[in-house]
Amino acid sequence: THTHRFCSIIMCVIDLTQIKRLTVCLISAAFFGSVGSSFLYGYNLSVVNAPASYIKTFYNKTWIDRYNEPIGDGTVTLLWSVTVSIFAIGGLVGALTVSFLIKVLGRKGTLLANNGLALIAALLLALGETAGSFEMLIIGRFIIGMDSGVSLSVLPMYLGEISPRQVRGSIGQFHSIFICLGVFIGQVLGLPEILGQESRWNFLFGFLALPALLQLCVLPFLPESPRFLLMERRDEAGAEKAFQAFLGRSDVSRELEEVHAESRAQNTQRTASVLELFRKRSLRWQLITVIVVMSCYQLCGLNAIWYYTNGILQNAGFQPAVIPYITLSTGGIETLAAVISGLVIEKVGRRPLLIFGFSAMAVFFSLLTVFLHYQDRFSWMPYLSFTSILLLIASFCSGPGGVPFVLTGELFEQSYRPAAFMIAGTVNWLSNFAVGLLFPFIQEALQTFAFLLFVVVCVAGAVYLLLVLPETKNKTFMEISQSFSKINGIPDQTQEREMKDALDTAATNGLQCAEVEMESSF
Repeated sequence: THTHRFCSIIMCVIDLTQIKRLTVCLISAAFFGSVGSSFLYGYNLSVVNAPASYIKTFYNKTWIDRYNEPIGDGTVTLLWSVTVSIFAIGGLVGALTVSFLIKVLGRKGTLLANNGLALIAALLLALGETAGSFEMLIIGRFIIGMDSGVSLSVLPMYLGEISPRQVRGSIGQFHSIFICLGVFIGQVLGLPEILGQESRWNFLFGFLALPALLQLCVLPFLPESPRFLLMERRDEAGAEKAFQAFLGRSDVSRELEEVHAESRAQNTQRTASVLELFRKRSLRWQLITVIVVMSCYQLCGLNAIWYYTNGILQNAGFQPAVIPYITLSTGGIETLAAVISGLVIEKVGRRPLLIFGFSAMAVFFSLLTVFLHYQDRFSWMPYLSFTSILLLIASFCSGPGGVPFVLTGELFEQSYRPAAFMIAGTVNWLSNFAVGLLFPFIQEALQTFAFLLFVVVCVAGAVYLLLVLPETKNKTFMEISQSFSKINGIPDQTQEREMKDALDTAATNGLQCAEVEMESSF
């Protein structure tokens, strides 16, 4: 039957042997970590769209109450632009604090403390109308931006360090899935029948407190990153308990020894600074790769197509009242593509997903440019334009939407990982801000041909990844580091020898009993 054939195909793509490595503790950490972090970021990307007109009306009412005159069109546009764009500025500030926060609080501790920002932002955004203060909305958007800036760096780091290498990509994709789910829920709650009304829009922002509270209730009972505990806090007992919880078995001596070996190979116990990372020759191309991938993540143009979606649907003849329901399909496609990517990433690999995603986006951006150019000549052309948008979103979420965060955690060893995430976060938020600032001017100058710029970005990203990036699936952090030795011009294999010597020593000390003969999970 067709159903049996479809299931057979799915079984071939998904490596079911890896499902056995997923413990309740690991899934819980990924789920609740993402709920209070990634989900909030995605939700804040979409939640401001539905109540935009009501918020502008509130700005005007507040202005009249204060100054006894209506607000000018230019002023209300400026206030609204600041309200929207200050989210990215807050994100940049949050990303710059990550290295300090995780050094003091740890991975899990930083995620927990970050919920304080989300709760403060929820109060400011929800009560701004009652207090008659549009400044509270602007400050709230800045604070929730800081929350997102911290979580977008810390959560992928935490998930990468607690996951066995055989499922590290799948667990890391929880981050991407919950971003997409947050966008979708923001669209759903913004519908007129739910909270997208003038009397209810403040509840859209009050909802921010729920995921933060949920994470606060559950995450304290889950372990800290065992790698952080062992390599940075020197807490071997705590690391052993964390490994046991995440792996679901009592004998984790092999994993402990592997982390010890990595620690000796690094020859340092302290966290490296950003400047030290830039100076480190053996990490040069890893750093360049992260900067390129994170730049392409924002500059590939996905954010820009939201400017066109409503206009394309209007040109297709849909009534304005129906358009919000049709655009729900974009959020649904995002979430579905991210879930599928998470299911296949350990079978297909990171590199093919990224290259395919950027290449497919280049193709669909090219088609969208053609369809937009001719859509006034043919009544059916807007339907092709909207189909291209859906395929663009699916292409983005199949790889470029989530893999960059997984990759940033995989390309660097423990002491350099915080600095790498700080750089990646800075590039991410600066690129985000640049697109929001410059694209309206580019679109005005080039019209529908503006999307050809994104074709260039996507092609350049795909070519770079094809030439430079090695596959990282099912590899230890040490093995991934060795994959870059040749391109970095580092022929010395001392790290690899150190790891082998350490593991051989462990074997001679009697660690290779029946159960420990299994391959190390980390």
